Amino acid sequence: MPHTAPAAGPQHVAIIMDGNRRWASARGLPKAVGHGAGSRRVRAIVQACGERGISHLTLFAFSTENWRRPLDEVSSLLGLLSLYLQKEIGNLNAQGVRLRVIGDTSGFDQRVQALIRDAQASTDHNRSITLTLALNYGGRWDMLQAVKAWQLAHPGQSAETISEAALEPYLQMADAPAPDLMIRTGGESRMSNFMLWQMAYTELYFTDLLWPEFTPEALDQAIAWFAKRDRRFGGESTIATAPIQSKAS
Repeated sequence: MPHTAPAAGPQHVAIIMDGNRRWASARGLPKAVGHGAGSRRVRAIVQACGERGISHLTLFAFSTENWRRPLDEVSSLLGLLSLYLQKEIGNLNAQGVRLRVIGDTSGFDQRVQALIRDAQASTDHNRSITLTLALNYGGRWDMLQAVKAWQLAHPGQSAETISEAALEPYLQMADAPAPDLMIRTGGESRMSNFMLWQMAYTELYFTDLLWPEFTPEALDQAIAWFAKRDRRFGGESTIATAPIQSKAS
């Protein structure tokens, strides 16, 4: 029976998928195997989000900092990305998933760029859920490129005239609602340069589960935690404040 998100449930969930390498290391396996397990986990979580009525899911798949990793690991990550963009289109269409990509895709080779364009075009008609992959993305980069894009659109105007409302249309996620809930797996409690502007009022949920271990049931725990939060957005509280929870098992 399909799940539906409760009235208080998140409509936009963002996830930092951390722990693939540690998952592999704990099993005496190469890092590439851990990344492969993490890639396979994506399918289950995308489907679970769709079943729970979540309209937007954004995954931090490749950060600007990931280029600093060993060359063989970067190659493995890009190989998995290419495979996902080729093999998952049929499944995404079957589930009504619209795929979009944010980030500086010019940093990838021409083949990967073409796969990104084709995957987005092939799923653009879907409306059940929007899956956004953040690729070669960083929150600071996002804000800088938005300022540059604003300046190109307003030649001769002083930066003194920029307001938040004027800048927002140039951010990477301008056409999507801000994330309601951010989940980070792997036991770390930091943002790691992910959607810094957009997550000003996002509820942050950290779990010790490694990404390959993060199941739809674990997603349900995060959603249940979110439903208890008192979202004041800087204003006065109108409901009882739920206890703060920084870790989830």
